[in-house]
Amino acid sequence: MAKPIKPYIPVGSDPLTEKFINCLMQQGKKSVARRIFADTLEVIKTRTKDPPLEVFSKALLNVTPLIEVRPKRIAGSVYQVPVEVTPKRQVALSIRWILDAARSRKGVPMAHKLALELLDASADQGSAIKKKQDVLKMAQANKAFAHLAKS
Repeated sequence: MAKPIKPYIPVGSDPLTEKFINCLMQQGKKSVARRIFADTLEVIKTRTKDPPLEVFSKALLNVTPLIEVRPKRIAGSVYQVPVEVTPKRQVALSIRWILDAARSRKGVPMAHKLALELLDASADQGSAIKKKQDVLKMAQANKAFAHLAKS
C-alpha cells in the first residue's frame, strides 16, 4: 500500500528558517528540504512540550560560536590566531555544524536525525555542541597569539 501523502505544512517565512532549509537542501530539491524540516518540527513536537521553533532557535543559539582560530602567516611560521566570529558567519557555522552532525547519524530518516540533533543541541549536548567546544578550546589554547590578530 502506498504511503499517504502528508499535507504541506507552511513553515513561516522567518529568514533564519529559510536559510536553514536552503542549507538543508541538496541538489536543488527545496520541496524535499521543506518536508524534512516540517517533519523534524513534528518529531520535536511529539518528543517535548516546548514549541518546536523555540527548540530550533535555542539549538542554533547554543551551537553559535563566539570565537574561532584563523591561520596567520608571520615570518615563515603559521600561527593559529583566535578572532571573533562575525554574526553572519556565526549563523552559517551553527547551521553547518548541526546539519553535519545530523547527517553523520546513521539508521533513521533525516527528519528524525535532525530532530534528535536539534533536541540535543537545545539541551547543550550532542556532536554540534562538541564541535563548538573544540573550536573554543583551540582558541583558548592559542590565546597567546591573540595580539597578532590586530596587525
